[in-house]
Amino acid sequence: MDSPTLSWRQRQPRQFYTAIGVGAALTLAGVIALVFTVIVGFIKSSDAYVGALARAKASPAVVAALGFPLAEGWLVTGNIHVSGPTGLAELAIPVSGPKGKATIYVEATKHLGEWQFDHLIVQLEITRERIDLARPPPKPLPATPER
Repeated sequence: MDSPTLSWRQRQPRQFYTAIGVGAALTLAGVIALVFTVIVGFIKSSDAYVGALARAKASPAVVAALGFPLAEGWLVTGNIHVSGPTGLAELAIPVSGPKGKATIYVEATKHLGEWQFDHLIVQLEITRERIDLARPPPKPLPATPER
């Protein structure tokens, strides 16, 4: 009497279940990477992120400390909540230049469709110096004519 031919799965059950587990782990890792990429893309395309990065790049103090050009890092952390014309953003944006690295800390609120930077701080990595960009620097007073 002939014995039935066993399939690979029946002959190698340990390898079969290992392959199933590795496949499931790779699928899960892919889904997590996709979700993370979508979230980071959403944050990087937000007006709060773009505005904060533009202010940092335009700041003479930041350019003096980090050099030019200023490059944004990949791993942005924080959150953004937007509901119509209102919103809240709390972000930590890594940046670097030829002279060093820093993190831009952002707290912004959106009122009537416009973002306002409540706090916008650039903290240098090595010296821990903090540069406040939330409010434009005060304009110098006009010189009064001497009498």
